[in-house]
Amino acid sequence: MQRYFVAAEQFGDSKVRIVGEDAHHAVRVMRTKPGDKFIVSDGQSRTALVSVLEATPSIIKAEIVEMLDNGSEPEWAVTIAQSLPKADKMELVIQKGTEIGAFAFIPFQSERMIVQYDAKKEAKRIERWSKIAKEAAEQAHRSRIPDIEPVHSWRELMKSAAEYDLVLFCYEREGHLAHGRGIRTAVQQWASRIDAVSNPKVLLIVGSEGGFTDREAAEAEAAGAVLVGLGRRILRTETAGIVGLTCLLYESGEMGGA
Repeated sequence: MQRYFVAAEQFGDSKVRIVGEDAHHAVRVMRTKPGDKFIVSDGQSRTALVSVLEATPSIIKAEIVEMLDNGSEPEWAVTIAQSLPKADKMELVIQKGTEIGAFAFIPFQSERMIVQYDAKKEAKRIERWSKIAKEAAEQAHRSRIPDIEPVHSWRELMKSAAEYDLVLFCYEREGHLAHGRGIRTAVQQWASRIDAVSNPKVLLIVGSEGGFTDREAAEAEAAGAVLVGLGRRILRTETAGIVGLTCLLYESGEMGGA
């Protein structure tokens, strides 16, 4: 069943409105007409099955048939902090991360980042990334759209680490050193030490194409992060976050794990 996200002010007590590109897509592409039903969410906490009352390419008016449970969201709120990669790799991270179940994304700057960061283009890029997250959330039948935070400096990212229950720093050296620690071991050790935490917040930090420096690894560890490997192979930057997120959601029981 088709799903759309609307702004909070478009989601009333008994009726909802769909406007703009979504209304145009529903009418012109999906051939939506009065009497049709689909799912609408405000992207945060409310999801409903609705029935169309009026349908034009500029606005769709529908009445709420039934409020639905937001059961498609993972219990663990995993934020992917991704050092800015080159080309359109960030779009892939956001699209696939949203489909899998990421709670939010934090693009950030690191020492070995290849791309040249341009603050003047930030608003336009975040608008583009937010649109990709919305479309991916609709495709995956999610109840909320992941947040896309402004680009952080390294210092800002380290400062934000204190806001999370668990911080994992993906470091390739941990994957092939004899004393290295894999992400599964780190998560299981953390889970065994904590009492039942409702909706724990986890931060997964991923480097750019050039990886992280030893100094960054030491600063992350000092900020409370656990250094982890994602296996004995070197993953591309756009692959690492997706693999790490999948591992976390498996360990949370999202996919029938522990």
